Amino acid sequence: MTTLESDIDDLWQRYDDDELDAETAGSDELDALDAFLDALEAGEVRAAEKTGSSLDSWEANEWVKRGILLNFGLRETRPREYGGVTYHDVLPLRDTADLADRGTRNTPDGTVLRRGAHLGDDCIVMSPAFLNIGAHVGDGTLVDSCDTVGSCAQIGANVKLGANTLIGGVLEPVEDAPVVVEDGVSLGAGCRVTSGFVVGENSIVGENTLLTPRIPVYDLVEEEVVYGHLPPERRAFTRFVESSIGDHALFAGGAFKPAVVALDVEDDTLDATRREEALRE
Repeated sequence: MTTLESDIDDLWQRYDDDELDAETAGSDELDALDAFLDALEAGEVRAAEKTGSSLDSWEANEWVKRGILLNFGLRETRPREYGGVTYHDVLPLRDTADLADRGTRNTPDGTVLRRGAHLGDDCIVMSPAFLNIGAHVGDGTLVDSCDTVGSCAQIGANVKLGANTLIGGVLEPVEDAPVVVEDGVSLGAGCRVTSGFVVGENSIVGENTLLTPRIPVYDLVEEEVVYGHLPPERRAFTRFVESSIGDHALFAGGAFKPAVVALDVEDDTLDATRREEALRE
């Protein structure tokens, strides 16, 4: 993969120096970008990787994120066909011919897999759903109806994304790690995970929970308040805590702000999750 990385680095330098743009990019440059997208879809390269055992060891692969940006900077928008409808974009949708042989299925009429999105083996993607360029979805994961998996988001193996879940994208700045949902996580319907937040493995998150670095996580297991991540093996849900602005005259009844409360994953919660997962088998 060293050659691919060097090709992207070279293209980026020329693009950054205003020596190359969508009008001047030729077949050699576009072939390099196509090879890069193929590598993303195959899971051979990723926008971020875990370099250690801790949640804060996720690091962005800056050259990969630059390669994604180049696919917008060096391609021209043109008309394309999908489902009998003409749309206009710089990229086509992802070819899904490889999915069936790997046990992965996606339902029609609204399942949009953009070029450069990786889907592992034995995955399920229900319509309508959208996977953006650079998204990496691990083996055995369920992407339910009305879900969005943003650019560069890293979704682990055997994850359940409940219906109407939003996984935010983090493409720029290139040095910022994207949203990460580690292996075995279950996100309830309507959850939102944004701005590079990391959800630790085997956690179960209640429906309509917002996970973002700006909202505190009250970890009652370790008895500490953390930001930017949910520790592994937690049961998390939204509650409201007193806000400092409650002292203002306009808030006679007090003011509250959202927070996330994290507890141990209880056996009965795990059992219920396993029973639900058994329905897929």
